[in-house]
Amino acid sequence: MLQLLILFIVAPLAELYVLIQVGGLIGALPTILLAVLTAIIGTVLVRQQGFAVLRRIQEQMHREEVPALEMLDGALLLMAGLLLLVPGFLTDAVGFALLVPALRHRLIGRYAQVFPAQRPPHAGGTGDDGARIIDADYRREQD
Repeated sequence: MLQLLILFIVAPLAELYVLIQVGGLIGALPTILLAVLTAIIGTVLVRQQGFAVLRRIQEQMHREEVPALEMLDGALLLMAGLLLLVPGFLTDAVGFALLVPALRHRLIGRYAQVFPAQRPPHAGGTGDDGARIIDADYRREQD
């Protein structure tokens, strides 16, 4: 509940405060232009990195691997894009921070430690106990 309070009340008030302060220092029009410029730059960067993540996802799926970490990377990029489109300098700062691959990977690593990936073994591979795994279909026949 406290997190929702912060998200919907404190964060917008902080954004307004920062926008008013920056507007007082550099003027209203430059503040608006700066907010638009950060949205444009952010959109271009998110698009470039998003295509790179999509390419890695496709490569892993082609190798029949589960692209779980890349999907989380893409989700964080989506969040970065949304934050960069919202007018405000605080959301832009968080959005640009999420565009740093090392930070995204650190966040994903933390998440992956909390929820370790349960990847199914491939057919013909070995299980955790070293036993050979055979993937097969069967049907029962009556005598």
